Amino acid sequence: MFKKIMLHTGLLLVGSMLLAGIASAHVVVYPKEATQGSYEKFTVRVPSEKDSPTLKVEVKFPLDSVAISRFEPKAGWTYEIAKDTAGKITGVTWKATGDGLSSTEFGDFSMQGKVADAATQIVWKAYQTYKDGSVVEWVGADGSDKPASVTTVKTKAAAGATTDSHGQVVAGTAAAGSSSSSSNTALYLSIAAVVLGALSLIVSATKKRK
Repeated sequence: MFKKIMLHTGLLLVGSMLLAGIASAHVVVYPKEATQGSYEKFTVRVPSEKDSPTLKVEVKFPLDSVAISRFEPKAGWTYEIAKDTAGKITGVTWKATGDGLSSTEFGDFSMQGKVADAATQIVWKAYQTYKDGSVVEWVGADGSDKPASVTTVKTKAAAGATTDSHGQVVAGTAAAGSSSSSSNTALYLSIAAVVLGALSLIVSATKKRK
């Protein structure tokens, strides 16, 4: 009886681990953090979850958050760019020229672009197509079964700003003021040293006359 209970418990644990592994195998875009106005290389990581191979991956770009302009060639895959009427790139579709990604494989697809100056996040909507014709839409909210990958965008530093030892932004004017204050202090100390030296010479000369 005890052995049966242990066997059933073990099977349940293994099953839970397998389901957790499948649930966590999402399409993810790296890096997960970027800075406003910066140029970044973004990598779309695509795991294949089914016995049927992944043959196509489509990613749509939120134009108010990022402007993608370059794509890295990938052996065994071609890509097609989608544009709007203004000629802006709105998305890309990678298609396998061979067997695609099997159930034990993943693929990295890279591209380059500029993060918008006022962006706070980039939501990447992805569509994964398998050989059996099924399509998984990675477009849901965070915490859903099929969430869209999100890149958090940090505020860019002000002109002339620096960072302290904790990585916090220090205003450029404050930094400049600190530098100016240090320079003035050094100047005052130098003047004081000259004055004290002159007084010492005067006192010494006066003593010798007496």
